[in-house]
Amino acid sequence: MKDINSINAIAKETILIESNAIANLVNLIDENFENSVKYILNAKGRVIVTGIGKSANIATKIVATFNSTGTPAIFMHAADAIHGDLGTIQNDDVVICISKSGNTPEIKVLVPLIQNYGNKIIAITGNADSFLGTNADFTLNTFVEKEACPNNLAPTTSTTAQLVMGDALAVCLLKLKGFSSNDFAKYHPGGALGKRLYLRVSDLIKNNQIPRVDKNSTISDVIVEITEKRLGVTAVVENNKIIGIITDGDIRRMLTQASEINSLSANDIMSKNPKTISINAMAIDALETLENNDITQILVINNDHEYLGVVHLHDLIKEGIF
Repeated sequence: MKDINSINAIAKETILIESNAIANLVNLIDENFENSVKYILNAKGRVIVTGIGKSANIATKIVATFNSTGTPAIFMHAADAIHGDLGTIQNDDVVICISKSGNTPEIKVLVPLIQNYGNKIIAITGNADSFLGTNADFTLNTFVEKEACPNNLAPTTSTTAQLVMGDALAVCLLKLKGFSSNDFAKYHPGGALGKRLYLRVSDLIKNNQIPRVDKNSTISDVIVEITEKRLGVTAVVENNKIIGIITDGDIRRMLTQASEINSLSANDIMSKNPKTISINAMAIDALETLENNDITQILVINNDHEYLGVVHLHDLIKEGIF
């Protein structure tokens, strides 16, 4: 049994071995990489990414990254390809073939078959002099000096290098295509990340009630409105335009300060010029406004500055944005 210091030392050694290998990839970027990016960028078809063993696992991640950043891609297992799945490849597709050694039997069978179809092959390999490296149209060298595995056998450093090279391709294509955050949202509509990119204020308030009183409303009416609408606030409205806001905090402060409340109206305790946000604004902008002003509610208006409702911090929490 290794003691805790030995365990930590092994972990640190693993990280250093892999990080040093990744840093060295910078020295392996050449015209092959540039030409690969240009070819994919101008290709009319998709990117087919293939590999076998651990390289196949890396291929699936690269495919996912391509698809999420605007480069259509499909995974094709190298073994399955030579047993019927070769039909995945269409005329205008580009094939990225991943293999550490570049000399596995499946790769040696697959490469000539792809070439017979006339498709270009981009190799990601740790051996540029291998069968794959010398037969590909473009070869991306992911050579690593050693695996993090102490026996130098289990794919660790080599697969990390393959993954990073795939990320480098994806990011280059993303930037050259001018892929924006709005584009990203189209491919990531689910989860908190997607919601930050597409959810609007109009989506947040559609199920909320709309608390409102006029300036002459009694304090009793204000309390009932805030209580019934359950948003901790009410707008004070005149001709459907906001002239003030009253929060439940305003009510509590009034009760501690005023000896006689029956003669008071909404106009007496409201805060004028409250913060507002457009119905068309992004939900993330509403969150930023709440945080910057240390408030939990904000009133919503349309382009004509008419009152439409309330966004509460709880709405943002419920959507997973906060």
